[in-house]
Amino acid sequence: MLLVATMQIFLPAISCTIIAFNEADRIAQTLSAAGKVCDEIVVVDSGSTDGTQTICESLGARVVHNDWPGYGPQKRFAEDQAAHDWILNLDADEVPTQELLDEIATWKRTVPQLSGYRFRQTTVYPGRAKPRPFADHHTYVRLYDRRVMRFRNSLVHDVVDSDGHEIGRFEGDCLHWSWRSLDHLARKLDGYTTLQAKEIRRPAWKLWLRRPIEYPVLLFRYALLKRHITGGLYGIRAAHTIAKGRAARIPKILAAQANERV
Repeated sequence: MLLVATMQIFLPAISCTIIAFNEADRIAQTLSAAGKVCDEIVVVDSGSTDGTQTICESLGARVVHNDWPGYGPQKRFAEDQAAHDWILNLDADEVPTQELLDEIATWKRTVPQLSGYRFRQTTVYPGRAKPRPFADHHTYVRLYDRRVMRFRNSLVHDVVDSDGHEIGRFEGDCLHWSWRSLDHLARKLDGYTTLQAKEIRRPAWKLWLRRPIEYPVLLFRYALLKRHITGGLYGIRAAHTIAKGRAARIPKILAAQANERV
């Protein structure tokens, strides 16, 4: 009995943290998946007007309001609201596959040997149930012990700072429906690059040199290196939208730096 009690103390409980704003059309599947492996779900909402809060509460999540301070600060706020030290961070447009959920469930039955684990977030186009062939992905730390590592306090870089600690890896994917339409993608990028202009500082001469080639370089990167070309015509249009949106940060940064000198 003493051995069992001791093991129960050290086996991890997980708080899932999600930041949300007007996600009523898609957050339910994220919550349903997270509920299979997490001991609580905390949704930090920044003022949704589409009923996101009601949907989350109906599915057992605890909803906390916090005005939008930027990506990193909002995720750090969510960390502070969690009841447990082990955090599974998901975006409201991400859904772990069953393979990933099974890996996490198996991990929960062991004493953790590491303080953080990464897994892939694989892009899925709007209206599709699965990724395109050779879909692009990111691989971020998303399951971690907040006593050891936390999200960076950055407006735009919402990544966990591992602070040199060894990181494990799960093989299962988390499917990421990052945008609802190409117009939605363009609006997201506009907001993101506006935040970047508040935080990023570079020598003006380097930005001016980059400006003429930024779009074609980014188009090459997203169409070929990120393999949006495998998504057909829609993929090419997506690559163009991303390249155009990301290239817009250079004039925004230049304008912000010029205003600082006035």
